[in-house]
Amino acid sequence: MASQANGAPAGANNRVVVGDFDGTWAELAESSFGASNDTLSAPLAAAFLVSGHRGAAQAAWLAATEANRETLIATAARIDDEQAEGFREFGLSLVRDGAGGVDVAPAINERDAEDGRVWLLTSGSTGRPKQVAHTLASLTTVAGDQPARTWLCPYTPGAYAWWQVVTLSIALPGQDIVFVDPAQLAEWPDQALAAGVTAASGTPTFWRQALWRSGDVLAQLKLEQVTLGGEPVDQAILDRLREVFPNARISWIYASSEAGAAIAVHDGLAGFPEAWLERDVPGRPRLSVEDGELLIASPKAAEGMDAVIRTGDNVDISGGRVVITGRAASDEINVGGSKASAGKVRAALLAHPDVAWAAVRGRKAPLVGNVVAADVVLRDGLDKASDDAPTQADLQAWCGERLPEYAVPRRIRYLSEIPIKESLKSDV
Repeated sequence: MASQANGAPAGANNRVVVGDFDGTWAELAESSFGASNDTLSAPLAAAFLVSGHRGAAQAAWLAATEANRETLIATAARIDDEQAEGFREFGLSLVRDGAGGVDVAPAINERDAEDGRVWLLTSGSTGRPKQVAHTLASLTTVAGDQPARTWLCPYTPGAYAWWQVVTLSIALPGQDIVFVDPAQLAEWPDQALAAGVTAASGTPTFWRQALWRSGDVLAQLKLEQVTLGGEPVDQAILDRLREVFPNARISWIYASSEAGAAIAVHDGLAGFPEAWLERDVPGRPRLSVEDGELLIASPKAAEGMDAVIRTGDNVDISGGRVVITGRAASDEINVGGSKASAGKVRAALLAHPDVAWAAVRGRKAPLVGNVVAADVVLRDGLDKASDDAPTQADLQAWCGERLPEYAVPRRIRYLSEIPIKESLKSDV
């Protein structure tokens, strides 16, 4: 990580906006820790269970500036008592921020800290989140001269995507950062406009919700960089963002705690070029597909991973593009022996001009075992009762023109709002 002449990280004087704090990284480090009234002091091997972005950012700064540190950052709400005790048994002290001050629960099995180790938690989509080992170097994925930008960071503290934005701001001058806490997701466009945000990263659900809820304000942002990741990225959301931000570079990133940042696409098209498969480029991941699943061999992977990581993500190869359709565990819906892809059904629904968001799942049914069911949110200004709103029959006909008969949703439920979780995903 690049440093200033005084040894501080090169981004020490970058602006940080978090809650009621508006200053620099260096000033944030000297302020009270998170929601507490105390400045931050912590054992060298520590799991920071924070109430929000402020405490998380301070813990990240500590990891970047103090030698011999071993760090894990997560929101306290994400960690139950059993897992917290597991951290202590593993040798990490628990550090919490609260109105009463900084609370430290010492490690049960004390040991020397692993210098520079940063622990991330997996998404937990297949159960309790697991720890994976990184370093600040493996989490810092952008280097060299970069245009000055003010970044929006809405990701949950301690997540891989959160660390990518944070390390960018700490490591490089001119990369300011504005944090958005989960409670602020509904009004983040106003916050971003006030703070002069010029670059923002979020999931497709995050962008869809903002367009649906605050489209007029969103269009006023002078965004130069728009990034998507964390969920399958479809052509409909890329096209919509291009309409709203015609002068921005629009990128989608494939990354995970295990594989690191593996794919970056900037051409405005869903998926990545098929020519990237089986390609060996020094310093870049090697991508391959086996039985419809994406496989990655990555130099930015977490430590201890297999040389080739099975991602668990299904892909569809068509028209020279490799498109990620969804998690293998949930993407395939067996309808009477025929295999429907939830991702392809979702993409068909999202291509409809009146559909702002969609989720697809299997629903148990007699004889065939499962049928395809979907939830949709209509574009702003429409609801199910609107005269010009598409009916279930209309959407089924639309899908029937684009999908095999067995993949057409048999039941479509209309929701009044786009659901979003702390992860910025829908997961419904």
